[in-house]
Amino acid sequence: MHRRNDSADGAKIIMTFRTIATILLVQLLVACSSPEQDIQEWMAGEAANMKGGVKPLPEIEPAPVVEFDEALVTDPFRPSKMEPDKRATGGLRPDVNRRREPLEAYSLETLAFVGVIQRGKENLALVKAGDALYQVRKGNYLGQDFGVVTNISNSEVSVKELVEDLNGEWGERVSTLHLQEQENKK
Repeated sequence: MHRRNDSADGAKIIMTFRTIATILLVQLLVACSSPEQDIQEWMAGEAANMKGGVKPLPEIEPAPVVEFDEALVTDPFRPSKMEPDKRATGGLRPDVNRRREPLEAYSLETLAFVGVIQRGKENLALVKAGDALYQVRKGNYLGQDFGVVTNISNSEVSVKELVEDLNGEWGERVSTLHLQEQENKK
């Protein structure tokens, strides 16, 4: 019997606690019934102290007038300005009318010197381009800059190229292909 009274007392305590909590919650909500009123009062006080602060734009001064005499200036759109200068035909120039050789389709960086064949007193270089192997002799052309083979030794191939600078003038550049050592495939 004692147990039933204890549980009944506990239930009364819980009910009392819930009632008190509900009353406090209602009072709290009533106290905060108008949260916008404080904000509106603050905004009204701040608006009373505000003043417009946009400065007027500065006056625009007209640009000075510059006279242009087109007779003194070359026309940048005249066709002769768009074509490269036709300089004297002397000096270095590649022969663009000769028949191109197969290795001229490759840049020197993609070509590999892989061996030498000796026929009599003449050395022939074995040059690999892609998956193909070519025999190259002195005087053959290779590379995309009009390169001509000038010397073939056991360790390198010397190539004299003709390159064009920004002014349209041609100059010589000497490049070499060094012998590539291949690993034994097992």
